[in-house]
Amino acid sequence: MRFQVNRDVFSEAVSFVVKLLPQRNPQPILAGVLIEADGSGLTLSAFDYEASARTTIEATVDTPGTILVHGRLLSDIASRLPNAPIEIAVEEDGGITVSCGSARFTLAAMPVEEYPSIPEVAGSSGVVPADDFGTAIAQVGFAASRDDVTPVLTGVQLEVSGHNLSLVATDRYRVSLRDVPWDGESAGEQSALVPARTLVEVGKTFGHAGTIQIAFSGAGDREIIAFTAGNKTVTSLLIKGNFPPVRRLFPEQTDHYAVVNTADLVEAVRRVALVLDRAAPLRFTFSSDSVTMDASGSEHARASESVDAILSGGDEVVLGLNPQYLIEALGAVKSEFVRVTFTSSDNANKLSPVLITSQTSVDQAGLDSFKYLLQPNLLLR
Repeated sequence: MRFQVNRDVFSEAVSFVVKLLPQRNPQPILAGVLIEADGSGLTLSAFDYEASARTTIEATVDTPGTILVHGRLLSDIASRLPNAPIEIAVEEDGGITVSCGSARFTLAAMPVEEYPSIPEVAGSSGVVPADDFGTAIAQVGFAASRDDVTPVLTGVQLEVSGHNLSLVATDRYRVSLRDVPWDGESAGEQSALVPARTLVEVGKTFGHAGTIQIAFSGAGDREIIAFTAGNKTVTSLLIKGNFPPVRRLFPEQTDHYAVVNTADLVEAVRRVALVLDRAAPLRFTFSSDSVTMDASGSEHARASESVDAILSGGDEVVLGLNPQYLIEALGAVKSEFVRVTFTSSDNANKLSPVLITSQTSVDQAGLDSFKYLLQPNLLLR
């Protein structure tokens, strides 16, 4: 096999396909990148039995063929080669040479016959706006759990209903939800529990692609989902299990809320939380014209700060919130102001979550569908 390819195009393609692979793979063969060269150009693929990435690029192919080479090493080499065309060839001894300008590398070939087949997707599909989908992933993905003890909570639930696609994630202490428009082949319902790590990479990679095609395929233990934009495709094995019915936790309508400038609140929370012990809640007092944050930490350190706020529909509210969870929610709001709504519960012994949504101005609620529920913490008096 022998081909020549543009250095920047090849480097970007290799970087894309290796991005989803784990840093350390228990099966060395899965650390490889499969490169297939034919008359139409190059196809580069990577697969670890859970996620796959594939892309096609233009190249001048002198001799068609297929090779498997260590992915991260090839990515590191390609990104540092001089600005000149790259030539890759298989030598008579089976070694793979990578030449660019005066630079020359010889890499070991990995056994192509031992590499697993890349998943093919041929199921129902639809299209979403890439910018909306990328923003939605950023607004939801961080709320998924990072604890593998409960696998279903490490994913983001995608739910198609009519012409709407919902993304939902929770780690038991918070719930994040966002809807985006869905243009599908049918108006039926479909759902998929996608690993948050994979979905976040999809959002970063495809967020400015124009549109993204999403396809559902497979059955049983091999249900997969595919995301395609342009010449790139990512597939992911779905997480098995029942996602908790967290959507019912969101209140229909409540009139007791506070409106605060988002940036001012973020900066104040960051400052006051500096004295807090790890995992300790921050005390918030929402009054008619301000929200006051109070913190007590070790070494007798204390901090307090107030930010202007407008409280509507009820009396003063005092509660404790995880400052990091709140900051992440405020970063996801994407609006100048934020609405903090105080929900109510039939159980007098249980703290009710707060609902965080966007607010276009002091008087105007946001137009997007982002919703974030955060469970308060008990405050020690």
